[in-house]
Amino acid sequence: MTDRAEKTARAAGARAAGARPAVVLVPRGGAWGDRVAAAARERGLDPVVVPLIADAPPADPSALDAAVRRLVASAPAGRRDSPPAVGDGTPMAGYAWLVVTSATAVRVITERVTRLPSDLRVAAVGEPTALAAHEAGWVVDLVPADASAAALAAALPDTDGTVLFPRSDLAAPTLVGALRARGIDVDDVVAYRTVGTGDEPITLDPPPDAVLVTSGSVARQVVRRMAPLDPRTAVACIGPGTAAEARAAGLPVHVVARSRSAAALLDAVVESLDPSVPEQEGQP
Repeated sequence: MTDRAEKTARAAGARAAGARPAVVLVPRGGAWGDRVAAAARERGLDPVVVPLIADAPPADPSALDAAVRRLVASAPAGRRDSPPAVGDGTPMAGYAWLVVTSATAVRVITERVTRLPSDLRVAAVGEPTALAAHEAGWVVDLVPADASAAALAAALPDTDGTVLFPRSDLAAPTLVGALRARGIDVDDVVAYRTVGTGDEPITLDPPPDAVLVTSGSVARQVVRRMAPLDPRTAVACIGPGTAAEARAAGLPVHVVARSRSAAALLDAVVESLDPSVPEQEGQP
């Protein structure tokens, strides 16, 4: 039996014995929240979906609209209809690479482009984003071993073409800066905004055993709408970068996932709540 199966079995045994399953707050709704809640239940946890952040269109969609037109123009000759043109009537040059660092960026593009050009290469920051791209029907050419913007920038091959990077308005400049430092042209486009879902305080009764913090924006919303947290509530961060943002926002960090995925984060929460597991650095 695998470690995860053993922990899940212990959690199931605890439920059968009448113990209350650990409550975890899932900070986003929609399809992502549903998937994470289902994965939490598989691990013997009791998920409560409380959307703290959501996605919104860019305040000015003109740059995204232009990028979509150029993306369509990336198709090889004979496989596109009336490609956009520059001012002198010359067909617009397309993109060499599409780089995505979130499932939301994948969704934004698929909502606007039915099919990617066959000669366009796709890079995804990590396996969860790559999975979202595969589910959209994309062929993913590059996934760095380390799920980080810096690793993705380092792994991307040299290219004379332009890289399209559709991103959140809150994305750090790490990837764009690293690529431009290598002389690679990047079309850095805000594809969506990350916004809070309200202003009213949020209180759960009983308090959650853990809050899943999947981004700096989630951390800031936890502070804004849920502070002070119950001292029994663990703050579980999806990776070291998010943990640093959570600490900067004023949150204690009790759990840090070993890899940047919701599955790894849930596994880390289960492990942290299991009294049979010795204490580890970064965990309660």
